Amino acid sequence: MPYYFKLGQVPPKRHIQFRRPDGALYSEEVFGTEGFVGPTTTLYHIHAPTQVTGWKAMYSTTPRYVEVDTMRMRHLKTTPMQPKGDPVTGRVILFGNSDCEISVCVPAEPMEYHYKNGMGDECIFVHHGSGTVHTAFGTLRFRRKDYIIIPKGTIYRMVFDETAEGDPAPRMLVIETANGSHILPPPRYLSKKTSQFLEHAPYCERDLRTPELPLTFDESGEFEVRIKALHKVHRYVYDYHPLDVVGWDGCYYPYLFNIDDFSPITGTLHMPPPTHQTFEAHNFVICSFCPRALDYHPQAVPIPYNHSNIDSDEVLYYVEGNYKARKGIEIGSVTLHPQGIPHGPHPGTVEGSLGKNWTNELAVMCDTFRPLYPTQAALDLDDAAYPESWTGEHVPKTAGKHHPDGQHKVPARTVSEAVDTSG
Repeated sequence: MPYYFKLGQVPPKRHIQFRRPDGALYSEEVFGTEGFVGPTTTLYHIHAPTQVTGWKAMYSTTPRYVEVDTMRMRHLKTTPMQPKGDPVTGRVILFGNSDCEISVCVPAEPMEYHYKNGMGDECIFVHHGSGTVHTAFGTLRFRRKDYIIIPKGTIYRMVFDETAEGDPAPRMLVIETANGSHILPPPRYLSKKTSQFLEHAPYCERDLRTPELPLTFDESGEFEVRIKALHKVHRYVYDYHPLDVVGWDGCYYPYLFNIDDFSPITGTLHMPPPTHQTFEAHNFVICSFCPRALDYHPQAVPIPYNHSNIDSDEVLYYVEGNYKARKGIEIGSVTLHPQGIPHGPHPGTVEGSLGKNWTNELAVMCDTFRPLYPTQAALDLDDAAYPESWTGEHVPKTAGKHHPDGQHKVPARTVSEAVDTSG
């Protein structure tokens, strides 16, 4: 996290005696990164956090990628995915590489244990559902369209509220780091001197929701904690509740950010995808394409230009809105446009976008700087005809009326019309 925060009870200085009401010392834990020269938090436990038993390897988490020597555009329709597992075991990896893993999860059952990802940070985008993430740092009440950023090593349990009649079942997009890096705001948004969000940033500290009370669970018994490490999930047993922290302070903790609080940056002409960047880690970025005003040059082409991501693979998860630039795209679709293959608007959509001044699209994008590979689960959802959707007449010879100066006549803009501008 970019700024300091404190919750619960902490002593006036680090590493001094801090006693429980019964006179015994609280157990201090320094929760640090990068060999203690990166972001750090100091937590105070009722019990020693090392007091665990019953470790056992449960199952492998190594993804099995297929078609690793095939490069083509892909479109997955994830809406038919059937609910399975819980918010952790129900994650279905669709794409990944040595830097990140991208999953969709439609949980079917509650999470009856606590979990710690000891291999990487997690960015969970809540497409549908609401609930509570109980963490060692406190309570996070999440809602639809929240990003939940859970740093590596955080113990948590995710509990969804009961789904109201007529509402969609819980659904999440999950992006995990696989290279040990951390998911953070882009450095260009932050002051180099104070780490404060700068004025040009599309969100700031006021938009981030930090952990809240209740914080401490003081219970004895047998509590299962599953830890992801060494490409396996291991089971450990605590004889006390793992969320026994009475207080903490520091700059390393989970938090929430709702995509509706992202303030898009617009311009006279079409703005490139980095304008929508929300988070980054080593070798990949996460962007938010949100409803916004379109380009306001009188001859602007508001739909994206054709582009080649020569150094990036681009994955888009479509949340809601009108995706007129893409044929066959629906809510819950996932597209992959690999590096080096030009992609852009589908035939006929460029002319249809002229004169539009608003887009109501909402999508989450992950751009990676190494090629992404699909799993068998991705192939099972794949629309094999998607690469052919660009065939056809892109620029009809009869389109538009020409002015004497050679410029096309641009339709008048209307407030009510919207267009999709996702890449």
